[in-house]
Amino acid sequence: MTTAPRLISALAGRCRPRTLRGRLSLVALTTATLVMVVLTVVFNAIVRHHLQQQADDELRTRASAVAATVDTRHQPVRVLETPHDAALDTNVWIYAGTRLLEHPASAAADGTITRAATRLTAHGDKRCSEVTAGDRIRLCAEPVGGVRPGARPTAAVATVVTAINLAPYRASADTLLIASLALDATVLACTYVLTRLAVGRALRPVRTMTEQATRWSVVASQERFGTGDRPAELSRLGASLDELLDRIRAVLRHEQQLTRELSHELRNPLARITAELDWWQARPRSTDETRATHTSIAEAAASMRTICETVLDDARAGAHTVPGTTDVMAVLRRFTDQHNSREKARISVADITVAETTGAETAGAEITLDGPETVMAGVPAALLERIVAPLIDNALRYARSRVALQVSSAPDGTRVAVVNDGPGVPATFTAQLFQPGRRAEPADGHAGAGLGLPLARRLARSAGGEVTHDAGHTAGARFVVRLPAG
Repeated sequence: MTTAPRLISALAGRCRPRTLRGRLSLVALTTATLVMVVLTVVFNAIVRHHLQQQADDELRTRASAVAATVDTRHQPVRVLETPHDAALDTNVWIYAGTRLLEHPASAAADGTITRAATRLTAHGDKRCSEVTAGDRIRLCAEPVGGVRPGARPTAAVATVVTAINLAPYRASADTLLIASLALDATVLACTYVLTRLAVGRALRPVRTMTEQATRWSVVASQERFGTGDRPAELSRLGASLDELLDRIRAVLRHEQQLTRELSHELRNPLARITAELDWWQARPRSTDETRATHTSIAEAAASMRTICETVLDDARAGAHTVPGTTDVMAVLRRFTDQHNSREKARISVADITVAETTGAETAGAEITLDGPETVMAGVPAALLERIVAPLIDNALRYARSRVALQVSSAPDGTRVAVVNDGPGVPATFTAQLFQPGRRAEPADGHAGAGLGLPLARRLARSAGGEVTHDAGHTAGARFVVRLPAG
């Protein structure tokens, strides 16, 4: 039972235009069709009524002319003979009461038309009717009054019935109907064509704006539509497209920043894995040394996984990080021990440089840790590592011999200071220090993309903390990480 409705729905869906231009044209055509149908029906009804009125007027005029020849002042009623009365007698019946006095020669006394005329006479008043006798025949009765003994002076004593063939009138009505239908078809065709042209022209700016928006979104262009000299609807569309382009550009910029940050953060673990493999392959190693190498590689791989998870989670969260509690000293002590042990191992191997081990150009820098035995911070351990790691990496890159990690508790949270004895930050570059991709001296021979410090600050802020540069520290550079208390 449901097959037919589904089939109709499927056909309707296929016949429905897919473009806005086609739909608007179809709506205009449907509306114009309904209007034209109503106007055509009303017009032809009025025309047919008017033609019938004309036929009735002609019948009554002829009946009045014939009634003038009927003498009802004397009994019996008689018809006066007049010159040229043959034209008047055409399609005319004269009755005295219900008695037929005269009838047309073309109509038999017992024919269909004569019987219809007799029925009209029986009513005794003015009345018209139609009868089919091959063609449609219209008959009208006209009472003729007179003076009869015992009757009212206006009483009808005779009746004149006239008839007319409606074929010419119906032919005129049919001609007008065909002409109106032809006119309707022409008007509807013109309406559809003009609507498509008008809608196409009106939608041309929309198509142009869509193509421009698509082209601009691919290349993250700075071009925008603005308000311009457009209609209000297109101005609102342009504003919406501008907002969409801004969001697309922001997403692309965020994606590029995320890619750079991942590349920056993964560089050190990859360098560590490469250095361990090169060191292991440099000469035959004992079982313990091989096991230590495998452990170091596993730790670097785990660090890479942690980096990816931390950076991606921060990118998904957008603003806030899942809270947690971490022993700051334990995390930093692990950093310090790993770095210093690697430094000692690399120094004993002549063909493996410290730069390959740490990913920094300056070799031999030692990390020291100073602070209470236990200091808690309100951030996850993985996030703390990702905040501190870029600062330590930056400090090792520029330090001459030492990098100091100073941990302390403060009323507003936990502080971690990363201090190096390098050349420090130029005063002219301080304002740009945390801008992504900016370096004080791009040609200073040190590797780096200028992403570590901005990433550290962004991750710290996502946890409710902050990373700042201590401009008052003159012997090298000092960066301070402030984190919520655990």
